[in-house]
Amino acid sequence: MKQTLFLMILLLSLAISGNAQKLNTLTEAEKQAGWELLFNGKNLNGWKYFQGGEVTAWKVIDGILNNSGIGSDHGGDIITKEQYQNFELYLEWKIAHQSNSGIFIRVQEGNTKRIYETAPEYQLLDDKGWPTKLDDSQYSGANYAMHKPIGAKVNPIDEWNITRIVVNGSHVQHFLNGNKVVEYELWTDEWIELKNNCKWKDKPLYGMSEKGHIGLQDHGGLTQFRNIKIRKL
Repeated sequence: MKQTLFLMILLLSLAISGNAQKLNTLTEAEKQAGWELLFNGKNLNGWKYFQGGEVTAWKVIDGILNNSGIGSDHGGDIITKEQYQNFELYLEWKIAHQSNSGIFIRVQEGNTKRIYETAPEYQLLDDKGWPTKLDDSQYSGANYAMHKPIGAKVNPIDEWNITRIVVNGSHVQHFLNGNKVVEYELWTDEWIELKNNCKWKDKPLYGMSEKGHIGLQDHGGLTQFRNIKIRKL
C-alpha cells in the first residue's frame, strides 16, 4: 500500500514538473513551423514601454507575466521591440475581478501618448464581474469599440483563456478559446464608416499601419499572461 501511494505521488510530481517545463517553451514542431517565443518566462527581454523605456512595473512571477495591477488610462503599456506585419499570435491570459486589459496589433509610436489611438485592440475583460453596463464591442475577444465578439465563451476568472490573432494584409481574425469570434477587413468602406462613427473618428492614426509592434495593456486591475508566441506569415 505504501509503495503504491509512493508511486502515485511520484507520478503526480513528474506530471506537474513536466507541465512546468513546457510553460513558455516551443516544441520542435512549433520551431519547424516558424513559431518564436515573445516571452521567455524569466524576464522582459524583447519588450519595452510604449514610447520607450525599460519596463519596471510589470513582473515575472513563477513564469507568469503580470502587469502592475494598478494601471491607468495609459502609461504602463508594453510593446515588443520588434515590429510585425503579417502574423499569427498565440497567448494565454487570466484576468482578475473587475479588471481590464487588451492586446494591440501593429502599434506605432511617436505621434500619440495613448497606445489605443494607434492600434486595434483585442479586448480582455472580466465580462461577468464588470460593474457598469458594457457596449457589445467591449466584451472579451472584441475589436474594441469596432467589432463585437460573436459566440465568445470566456472562462471563469480563475482559469486561463486562449487567444489567437491572425493578421494577414488587411484581414484580421480573433479567436477565443478555440472559437473565431471576430473577423474584419481593415481599410474597407465598411471599416472606415465604423471608425468614423465611434471614438476613433478624430484619431487619424488608428488602425492605419501595415506593420507595427505587438502591445499588452496595463489599464486597470491585474491581468496575467503566459505562453506568448508568434509565427510570421
